Amino acid sequence: MSLSPSSPPSPPGEHAERLTLPWWLWLGGVAVAVLLAVEIWMGAPGLRAWLPFVVLLPATVAGLWWLGRIRVAVGDGELRVDDARLPVRFVADVVPLDAEGRREVLGVGADPLAFVVQRPWVSGAVQVLLDDPADPTPFWVVSTRHPVRLAAALLAARDAATGRRETVSAEAADPTGG
Repeated sequence: MSLSPSSPPSPPGEHAERLTLPWWLWLGGVAVAVLLAVEIWMGAPGLRAWLPFVVLLPATVAGLWWLGRIRVAVGDGELRVDDARLPVRFVADVVPLDAEGRREVLGVGADPLAFVVQRPWVSGAVQVLLDDPADPTPFWVVSTRHPVRLAAALLAARDAATGRRETVSAEAADPTGG
């Protein structure tokens, strides 16, 4: 697969995606809204007959857009999932999950304190294990279409952040340089 000149490759530790709905969910949602509007249209005379189309179709499109609004990104030293932010320095490990792995992690024995952003139409996910003694959240589970890429980006960002932090700590520990 070659990249076009207009889309330069992202630097290591960077990842961005939007968890949009697949086309078949858009088609099904709009079809149900049209069917409901037609049912109401058949029972109402005059101008009120068109009101269901004016209300239901835009409301359905807005609702479907809202369901697919979630963005997942790694950059600037943090994992961003919608409006939640996790500094990568607290990432202990990242496990890419397929559909079966996600089902196991979120199944009967799931930890109720886990932070979960799951979209059923996205089969992959990552489990981000945390190393923050001040936070009771043991891990995050985040849906993604590219679990291996997201895991690699998180680990690269974490390594870059901890590498800079270790350098600063070593310089702060010995200010004379000797």
